[in-house]
Amino acid sequence: MDKLIKNNTYRLTVEGYASDGSGIARADGFVVFVPFAVRGDECDIKIVKVLKNHAYGIIEEVVSPSKERIQPECPVFKKCGGCDFLHMTYEEELEYKRQRIEDCLYRLGGFDPLFDGVEPSLDVLFCRNKAQFPVEKRGEKVVSGFYRRRSHQVIPTRTCLINKPNASKLANAVTDWAQKYGISVYDEESGKGLLRRVYTRHGSLGDHLCIVATSGDIPYADELVAAVREVCPDLQGVVVNVNDKKTNLVLGETCRTIWGSPAMHDDLLGNRFILSPLSFYQVNRDQAEKLYRKIAELCQLTPERDALDLCCGVGTITLTLAPHCRKVIGAEIVRRAIDDAGFNAKMNKVENAEFICADAGDAALQLKEKGFAPYAVVLDPPRKGLDERSLDAVVSMDPERIVYVACDPASLARDCRYLQEKGYKMTYAKGYDMFPRTANVETVACLTKSEQAT
Repeated sequence: MDKLIKNNTYRLTVEGYASDGSGIARADGFVVFVPFAVRGDECDIKIVKVLKNHAYGIIEEVVSPSKERIQPECPVFKKCGGCDFLHMTYEEELEYKRQRIEDCLYRLGGFDPLFDGVEPSLDVLFCRNKAQFPVEKRGEKVVSGFYRRRSHQVIPTRTCLINKPNASKLANAVTDWAQKYGISVYDEESGKGLLRRVYTRHGSLGDHLCIVATSGDIPYADELVAAVREVCPDLQGVVVNVNDKKTNLVLGETCRTIWGSPAMHDDLLGNRFILSPLSFYQVNRDQAEKLYRKIAELCQLTPERDALDLCCGVGTITLTLAPHCRKVIGAEIVRRAIDDAGFNAKMNKVENAEFICADAGDAALQLKEKGFAPYAVVLDPPRKGLDERSLDAVVSMDPERIVYVACDPASLARDCRYLQEKGYKMTYAKGYDMFPRTANVETVACLTKSEQAT
């Protein structure tokens, strides 16, 4: 064939995976991206879009399935955007994640570190401690679920296989309450309506519920509290987050407690943490403990050495490092998270940890001016990574070690390549599967000053 033709069907074999988890097949020089394919599948693939050197297709029929293909257990898989890999074995998913990290390290970053593979999740299903359910009025019925891929259309679901079971119970209780008492549901086009989302968190000490609404005044609030406590007896608190803006941002800036604790409490590596709805926290607790132990190991701290934790959130990594060093400082741009971090340090009687509210670059520069010289710097930025200004500020502190944690291996490779140009060499990398059944994977990398690494 000279050129793939849109709407024609071709029999192709899936050879591997793209960065988003789609399968990759090839046809006479064309790369064809195919959602929900498994390496080794032989499929009849309908071409839906043709570009210069690649195309996109959909599976019409799996002629000969891969030995790694399995039957999805979720009835809304492929419609809902929550999962990517319910159609393949977990072993194959881990292989995809290993290859994705390696591709980023070797191809994008040009690194050749000791790559220690991907740490599998202890639990593959019902493992996520955080869930956000958008709410929608479907005809006369109030429903919650997850957005269809690349849309804001809610796919209703009463159960979810990747979130903790109480998350679905709480979401169902809220939508049933809204249905019973005629609570208005937010409409994105008009900007009218009260109820926007149900946001749940699960910790070792119980669950926490946040209702995202356009007002903090919730009618029938007592009835709401009674309904959610009935389905979740260990509930710690119910909070309303006020988001009255026409925006894609999930949360607003203010919260109002209508029952119980204003924040969730959880135990992690011997420390107890308080987490407001606005504060970041890893979604897979068991994996987070493994990751944080590895971070502490890579920092190689001693009682005579100091550490800096940039983008520290509520201080989980900071307090993990504290027993291993003389002093550790955490920096975070979100004021509510820094307030939580300071409280967490006091609650756990950690006296050698301090916290400042600033972005990563500003924090590094401020601390350098004050003479703070950390032996190790931990970077745990959002998915987009850090800008060159912030990375330059970190390098100016001249740490012996930089430990970089990322939920996107591509942004990690980009930023670490920049750090390598500034005199640091990546010596170790390892993946941690924080997000089973999705295409996301966490990666930790250690960089040392080049003269130390040689």
